[in-house]
Amino acid sequence: MEAAAADHHKIEGEGHEFLVFRLGEEEYGIDILSVQEIRGYEGVTRIANAPSFIKGVTNLRGVIVPIVDLRLKFNIGNADFTAQTVVIVLNIGKRVVGVVVDGVSDVLSLTTDQIKPAPEFGATLSTQYLRGLGSLEDRMLILVDIEGLMTSEEMALIDEAT
Repeated sequence: MEAAAADHHKIEGEGHEFLVFRLGEEEYGIDILSVQEIRGYEGVTRIANAPSFIKGVTNLRGVIVPIVDLRLKFNIGNADFTAQTVVIVLNIGKRVVGVVVDGVSDVLSLTTDQIKPAPEFGATLSTQYLRGLGSLEDRMLILVDIEGLMTSEEMALIDEAT
């Protein structure tokens, strides 16, 4: 019953919360309900033959967590790992995955009126993983369908059936 109420809440647009993070000069948002925690970036164990955007894995309280560098995944370039660099730990399906971002700024609540469809960007970033563009005063957020991205066949991180 609660899940149905949550879905209704999302559709009605009374407010949906997004965690806002930076990659380069752009701000992105992901559904706050997917976020487990935010951690400082620590070294990872590289995995042989993994795609370049998979930085490696880390042990998070006994759980082996794959770490994805979203700058590389989105073809933004190599990240400068600074004190601001963080890992957003996500719960997607029954798996835990970490994504490396340049920094996290805040949590914003957007109504459906503030979310516009994403234009086609060509090969840079497939719009199939975008929920849209969020506008709030003078800010523009690229809203990422993080669950769709992490369960995509090209990521091969999470089985969709889980």
